[in-house]
Amino acid sequence: MDRPAAQAPFLAGGREHPVRRDLARLLKLSGPVVVARLGVMAMGLTDAVIVGRYSATQLGYHALAWAPTSVVITMGMGLLTGVQVMTARVIGEGRRDLTGAVLRRGLAYGLWIGVVSAVFLFFAGPPFLHAVGLPKDLADGASPVLRIFCLSFPGFTLSVAAASWLEGLSKPGPAAWIMWGANAVNLAVDLILVPGGFGLPALGAMGGAWATTLARSFLAVATLAYIGLMPQARALGVFRKPERDRAAEAEQRRIGFGAGASNFFEVASFASLNIIAGWMGGLAVAAWTIVLNVAAIVFMVPLGLATGAAVLVGRAYGARDGPGVHRAGAVAFTVTAAFGVAATLGVWPNAALIGGGYTRNAATLAMAAPALALATLMFLPDALQVVAAQALRARGDVWLPSGTHLTSYILVMMPLAWFLAIPMRLGIIGISWAVIAASFVSAGLLLARFWSLSRNAL
Repeated sequence: MDRPAAQAPFLAGGREHPVRRDLARLLKLSGPVVVARLGVMAMGLTDAVIVGRYSATQLGYHALAWAPTSVVITMGMGLLTGVQVMTARVIGEGRRDLTGAVLRRGLAYGLWIGVVSAVFLFFAGPPFLHAVGLPKDLADGASPVLRIFCLSFPGFTLSVAAASWLEGLSKPGPAAWIMWGANAVNLAVDLILVPGGFGLPALGAMGGAWATTLARSFLAVATLAYIGLMPQARALGVFRKPERDRAAEAEQRRIGFGAGASNFFEVASFASLNIIAGWMGGLAVAAWTIVLNVAAIVFMVPLGLATGAAVLVGRAYGARDGPGVHRAGAVAFTVTAAFGVAATLGVWPNAALIGGGYTRNAATLAMAAPALALATLMFLPDALQVVAAQALRARGDVWLPSGTHLTSYILVMMPLAWFLAIPMRLGIIGISWAVIAASFVSAGLLLARFWSLSRNAL
């Protein structure tokens, strides 16, 4: 993979040591993305905490409604990964004027994803909840909450396309701060609608769903407005209808299909864990929701690092710099591993304290605290697997991560979680063990693949 001489100044970075340079770029890119991804989770966390402190039963409704919508949302984010990767690639190729075409394709694609998935899940979601063996009261309570969440899909997918484009441009900061503005909207509406306020009735979990819907709509409008007002928007081709480039369109979709399949396998399998917890009762659902929510918040940091890794690897790949691809991956994996260890050491001794922030119910907390302490063992491998998967996609290896996630989460985690939780009677402790096992399998396979490709390219 020989790089053209024209790319040498960009790749050499002057006299700066290449590892230090890549580390600085990774942290500069990843920092705002981590802030934005934490904002995504903070919205769900805010809903869970306010609904959970209002009622453990309502938290169960919220969790069961969130499970199928999270599959669609996360798969949509994966389908739009091509926006970020292709933007980074064309910049690495020195063709910044084509980034607007990438954005326009992403927005059209995102709108279709949002609308179609909203209509599908609005009608199919409630029957699904009733068909999977949940107690009728849980399915009845979660169904209207699920339908409200569906209304938020188009706004969310449009905002993802726009934010991914900014990240590919190495401008992740504005999207991050807009996300936290959306969180302020979400919090304000939560505090009014969940417990009832200003003369309005208490809506519980439905109030949390309405808050998320309004916040996501704000997020889309604000992010698109920022892009439209950028001084360089015209130079980047944002307002210019591009000529058809079927090869670029197909590559953008191909990257998205691979990432979307991976996200579907991973998130669908995690959503199924809520169903398994639901078979053990409403309090088990609430307890597992606490464990999964904390793990998901921790996961936002490596998800941000994955974005930084994808941009660095994608630019080096676009410039045909094999050593640069290898180096960017190595730097990203090292930083990710350090974070995974730190997160484990931070959460493990404080599991009971963290769980107490979600619920006042003693029975729920008694289940959640030990499961959360155990689940910290997944932080390191789970962080590494998402960064490795995104680095592979950025270098053109789209489908291997999808196969790895199918193997790890569908074929290993789901049946193992059921076996340990139900026949072996380990409850949500058994679910935690299954997640740990799947995370190690996924991380091992993906890292091995990246190093194998790197050896061949050097």
